[in-house]
Amino acid sequence: MGNLIVRTDRWLLAPTPEQVKHLERTEKMYRSYARALIGVVFTHFDQIMSAESSCAATERLIHATKNNPNPRYQYFGRNFYKFPSYLRRAIIQGAIGQVSSFVTCYSRWQQGRRSKTTASPPTLNAVTNLHVVLYRGQCILFEEDAVQIKVYNGKEWVWEKIAVVQRRERHNLPNSKSLSPSLVMNHKGVFLAIPFEVTPPKLGKPQKVCGVDLGLNTIAVASIVSPDGTVTARRFFNDCAADIDRRDKRLQAIRHKARLTMRKTGKLCHRFCQSIYRKAHNINRQICQLVSRQLVNWAVEHGAEVIVLENLKGWRPKGGKRGSSLRQRFHGWMKSRLAQLITEKFEELGGKVEFVFARGTSSNAFDGSGAVKRSKSNYALATFRTGKQYNADLSASYNIAARYWLKTIKATRRNRSGSVPGGSSRTEPRIPGLLCHLWS
Repeated sequence: MGNLIVRTDRWLLAPTPEQVKHLERTEKMYRSYARALIGVVFTHFDQIMSAESSCAATERLIHATKNNPNPRYQYFGRNFYKFPSYLRRAIIQGAIGQVSSFVTCYSRWQQGRRSKTTASPPTLNAVTNLHVVLYRGQCILFEEDAVQIKVYNGKEWVWEKIAVVQRRERHNLPNSKSLSPSLVMNHKGVFLAIPFEVTPPKLGKPQKVCGVDLGLNTIAVASIVSPDGTVTARRFFNDCAADIDRRDKRLQAIRHKARLTMRKTGKLCHRFCQSIYRKAHNINRQICQLVSRQLVNWAVEHGAEVIVLENLKGWRPKGGKRGSSLRQRFHGWMKSRLAQLITEKFEELGGKVEFVFARGTSSNAFDGSGAVKRSKSNYALATFRTGKQYNADLSASYNIAARYWLKTIKATRRNRSGSVPGGSSRTEPRIPGLLCHLWS
């Protein structure tokens, strides 16, 4: 690919209780400075944006120097004594961005571009939750197992050495470059969010692709397919059985509570079972992280340069009765999240992710024998017209990979269903693209 990609790693810090107080004071002062500065930027927004350097124009209004001894706003010099210049410039950029966003939204509202005719005008929010940006060499220094951060201890700015107890691996990559990190403090702890510029390696012409079918019973089924239709590897990604059981127990608890509530009141209240839904959603997100990493590593291990997924954007389920467990599982199916994570991880390694038309991949046999018949007791089992029984998701992964190859060799029309043309005079091909079409 050769395109620059920015990814952020989170490093866990282990500060002492005294250092936590210093970090909290630093964050509080940083946000107080930003809150005061937003009003100044909004008042002089046209002047700042028309200047050659918006940051320098803002500094002339608030910061006293030898050439500018009396800035218009003395408040910042009196209340933020010896505030580090690099922190000040980071706040200026953040304030300009927030005011610019408000001006744009307000201009759209004045032009009548609103979600509804009675929509209220946007408001400028000066209470920001900005994270402290630490410029490398000026506000933060990296050591082997620790970092030195410039913090405010209540009287002056000092350097504090804080241990790093957990980090990721991107800093060891030869094709990555670290940028200035941000200090993140929340109920989970103290972290450094470090962005990395990653330059993916350039790969040659694809020789193998990995077709992936995303499902409900099996999270993902993948197969490695060559241009001639040879399947060299296949795998079922269903190793998160414990996480799935934990999620299903919470969903079952929601159904039980919903039945009891409907019997008593006849309706469900706002934010019904919100905490249980949140836990189930977080388990789903964790499953997506694990499966996407396993799938990408497996595809790279088998030499696949392209991962092919179904285009499920805008898909809506038709099965499942109202209030049934199947409808609930469809609602929690994180197909988009899984596709997004696979794309992000694989592109970072230099690969490419393609999407093909989804209709007919599971309902048609990969050998061209026609539509399959799904078992009512085991929906993952498909029976071909020849009497052969096969896993429906595995057959679908073959067809998904085949549709990419058929599109690549121009056997199909662009933006169509990834099919080979039949003998009919109709404009749409009547036989969907299957693995058997690569054999011929």
